[in-house]
Amino acid sequence: MPNVNLDEETIERLDALRTEDESYDEIVSELINIYEAEELTLFTTDG
Repeated sequence: MPNVNLDEETIERLDALRTEDESYDEIVSELINIYEAEELTLFTTDG
């Protein structure tokens, strides 16, 4: 996985989303999964 540098505001926002001992990798992966699911929903057409 590539290293990503985050500014202080982004770290604070991630900290607000984390639960218990969740790592930054876990929260970022979860956010990516949510984004991908929403993207799929946007491009799904009802025949």
